[in-house]
Amino acid sequence: MNPITGFLAFAFAAAGAAAGYWANPYLAFVFFGAAAVIALSLKMANAWEKFVILRMGKLQSVRGAGLFAIIPVLDSVIAVIDGRIQTTAFNAEQALTKDTVPVNVDAIIFWHVHDAEKAALAITNYRQAIDRVAQTSLREMIGSSMLAALLSDRKEADEQLKVEIGEKTAPWGISVSSVEIRDVAIPVALQDAMSRQAQAEREKQARVILGSAEAAIAGKFVEAANSYAGNPVALQLRAMNIIYETTKERGATILMPTSMVDSLNPSATTLALAFASKEVLKPEPARLPAAA
Repeated sequence: MNPITGFLAFAFAAAGAAAGYWANPYLAFVFFGAAAVIALSLKMANAWEKFVILRMGKLQSVRGAGLFAIIPVLDSVIAVIDGRIQTTAFNAEQALTKDTVPVNVDAIIFWHVHDAEKAALAITNYRQAIDRVAQTSLREMIGSSMLAALLSDRKEADEQLKVEIGEKTAPWGISVSSVEIRDVAIPVALQDAMSRQAQAEREKQARVILGSAEAAIAGKFVEAANSYAGNPVALQLRAMNIIYETTKERGATILMPTSMVDSLNPSATTLALAFASKEVLKPEPARLPAAA
């Protein structure tokens, strides 16, 4: 009984008691009868509720928010339907995927009643029916999906479940807003195998990247060798620069073979030619005539 109906029924009952005590007792029965009629006939629905009313076994009306009255004895409220969005959690345990892997899947469905008449008259218990349909659809989806797709494409699986469950619940006046898979649990042994597979894939990718880098570096070395092949002086300067960069750190000691040292110095032939050219270009001293 809603507060307004309760207050009016109490007021009439109190008036009847007062009339019976202070006035005519027959008048009290009138007030008591009015209080009983108010309590049985005056109803109030909240903004989210729908009252399904039958009159002598036939659908009379579906009443929404606000106060309304029914005829006692003839009318009866058979269902009060909540029109707000509601959630139902469901799961599937040890369900086999298409590649015969047992998994445990937990999901949740968001739904609401859009047709109170169908929800009250077309099915006995629509809440229980939604739970059963959701579990059946989840197992069907798991059985038709590969494990890899189930783990990676959850949005697609959610959309598939939403469509399948929505088609089955639409005749009951129920709309499915969304379905979300919360968890997919696989056996521990399979988790270890998948972890090793993922690690092997990462190592393979790292080796491929390293090989590509080595090939690129080798190509650059070939280009540098071709450049130094036609200019030995540039190669010597590059070698001297490398030694300088290496010896910048304090306390560094470098051991180099004599052949490498010789390669950094001008050759003996070059030095000889240089000294020879200096001797040729040096002017001879003037000679004085001998005394007679």
